[in-house]
Amino acid sequence: MGVLPQGFTGCASWLFGVLTLLPDSCMLSSCVRLVPTTVRPVHSLICNSSRSFMDLKTLLSSLNDFASLSFAESWDNVGLLVEPSPPHIVNTLFLTNDLTEEVMEEALQKKADLILSYHPPIFRPMKRITWKTWKERVVIRALENRVGIYSPHTAYDAAPQGVNNWLAKGLGACTSRPIHPSKAPNYPTEGTHRVEFNVNHTQDLDKVMSAMKGIVDVSVASFPARIDDEQQTRISLNCTQKALMQVVAFLSQNRQLYQKTEILSLEKPLLLNTGMGRLCTLDESVSLATMIERIKRHLKLSHIRLALGAGRTLESLVKVVALCAGSGCSVLRGVEADLYLTGEMSHHDTLDAASQGINVILCEHSNTERGFLSDLQDMLGAHLENKINIILSETDRDPLHVI
Repeated sequence: MGVLPQGFTGCASWLFGVLTLLPDSCMLSSCVRLVPTTVRPVHSLICNSSRSFMDLKTLLSSLNDFASLSFAESWDNVGLLVEPSPPHIVNTLFLTNDLTEEVMEEALQKKADLILSYHPPIFRPMKRITWKTWKERVVIRALENRVGIYSPHTAYDAAPQGVNNWLAKGLGACTSRPIHPSKAPNYPTEGTHRVEFNVNHTQDLDKVMSAMKGIVDVSVASFPARIDDEQQTRISLNCTQKALMQVVAFLSQNRQLYQKTEILSLEKPLLLNTGMGRLCTLDESVSLATMIERIKRHLKLSHIRLALGAGRTLESLVKVVALCAGSGCSVLRGVEADLYLTGEMSHHDTLDAASQGINVILCEHSNTERGFLSDLQDMLGAHLENKINIILSETDRDPLHVI
């Protein structure tokens, strides 16, 4: 949502396409149903024309509620990267895909208090902050002007309402699921392993229970069990990786007990509709030529790069599309599909895909991401209840151009 002129008395809210959960036999228990819809402004009869503000910490909490930073890849550098000395009040949130020096100048001219840069301008550790490199200069200017910098990056890639979901909207009506589903940030129970074994009347139950409870990071439960008409006690305990070594060391002292011990590795549960990439199945197959035009229209591009799969033509049908915004090599590699859609792939990964009959469309890295910011502007406006101005960079663009 753009900045409203002073004294403006109306306001616009927006209607979005609805995500409907459909039962499916895919890897997750449900898929996202994507149906392209036209976004239409709906003018409210009652609207407060004045904007308020948010404290930075409150705003960061709301941003995390919108899309948890726990969704991000472990290698990524997400969250608040530059923080002005507190307290810091945010009246204007400035959205950009890349925070270049040109974009920073624009943000300062527009009185931004916090910049949400999809790509983190600080990724590798900085040993010094000088005027020597452009990234250092961006940090210096942010600090001098009391402007915070926040980056969500792969957290927004994985989010159900995030970048990859937006990219999939350009394909046409389809169902989709993450290629690499995200896992919950925490285990549903204590510990990373479960150890189970039975103790019969010939073994000292009290001694075993006492020993297990004496190990740090172990939670123990017991219940009666009947094995081969013999009354026994079933011991079930959860423990950390470190505690597991101590549990095994104790149990191995009793060969009969240890040989019947089961050790299970606990997995964090998968999060529905959350994760890297999307595998999309179209409701109706279309020609590759038609799909190319849909993608160009969605991304507002006049040109894309195409590698035809072996034996394929522009009239070949496309039913399944595997996509990943940005650089999709690691996500798309090995996925069965008629088409790979991403920003960039290495030469050899492109050759490998084409040799398997998979068409590859490359649109340049940030061209598959930047358009999401317009949707994000509207979604954050609703999520934050229009408490702050949210503006979109006009100078942010992909550094590569077709001439």
